[in-house]
Amino acid sequence: MIYLDHNATSPLRPEVLEAMLPLLRGGSGNPSSLHAPGREAKRALELARAELAAALGAEPSELVFTSGGTEADNLALRGPLARGPLAARGELAARGEGRRLIVSAIEHPAVLRASEALAEEGVQVERLGVDGEGHVSPEALAARL
Repeated sequence: MIYLDHNATSPLRPEVLEAMLPLLRGGSGNPSSLHAPGREAKRALELARAELAAALGAEPSELVFTSGGTEADNLALRGPLARGPLAARGELAARGEGRRLIVSAIEHPAVLRASEALAEEGVQVERLGVDGEGHVSPEALAARL
């Protein structure tokens, strides 16, 4: 079978599995815990963060690991736009700027639901239509920017 639904999930690459196996076999530890398994988990997490940052040309402090796509979508949208206790960072909201979001009409439900929640909080949300191939017209986007 050829698996084509990488939008939903992607098969684990063999080199990732090999890197993870020692951690999966070695027990579990919460990286926020102070006991030995927690400290080991923290070391492994920070090593992974440093290696990924180096590969991306980023600083380790710029990387945020999430448990999955829905959490990542919410963090990306809510972080700069949300106000109040739901705001992860909210710098734009605090300055009263950037309370506008443009999404395509065919975004993943996690993005659409987060954008709907932000609209209820006062963010101006616009959905752009797409053509028969799922593309947003660059002209339509430019007109809204």
